[in-house]
Amino acid sequence: MPPGPGADTAPGAGPGAAAGAGAAAPHRAVVALGANLGDREATLRAAVADLDAADGIRVVAVSPLVESVAVALDGPDAGRPGYLNGVALVESGRGPRELLELLHRIEADHGRVRLERWGDRTLDLDLVDVDGAVLDTGGLTLPHPRAAERDFVLGPWLAVDPEATLPGRGRVDALLAALVGAGR
Repeated sequence: MPPGPGADTAPGAGPGAAAGAGAAAPHRAVVALGANLGDREATLRAAVADLDAADGIRVVAVSPLVESVAVALDGPDAGRPGYLNGVALVESGRGPRELLELLHRIEADHGRVRLERWGDRTLDLDLVDVDGAVLDTGGLTLPHPRAAERDFVLGPWLAVDPEATLPGRGRVDALLAALVGAGR
């Protein structure tokens, strides 16, 4: 069973384990997890299990979960259901685009409907970083363009990778300290 949200670190042991010795080095990816509708924790646990069970994927670590206020286009919205958020570190034999497609399939399998930008969600899986790549192609931007502004991404990421760096922005611990210092 893969490490569930709330676990600090543990190796994934699912059938989707990344290729072993002799194979090309797997990609290392950071996936942000979030949900603000339904049984949020159960949905996040199931999504992590689905991710770990996918061919060519191994969940390496899952952060503790944190509560956050919903964010709308015009900023935080305490009137909407709150989010439960975390981060999963994965090793993948898939490239960034394939990994993003898998995340979208898992979201859909858990009832995610994309009707409104930044609307309420049963599940939100964001590809934050893949091997430190910097990409901006139709539908995929790496690193995630708003990760540096989100304490609910940076805090959980730092919990599972204290040396984490967000490409082009700097160390995750410094980015989080700047957000906290700014009162965000």
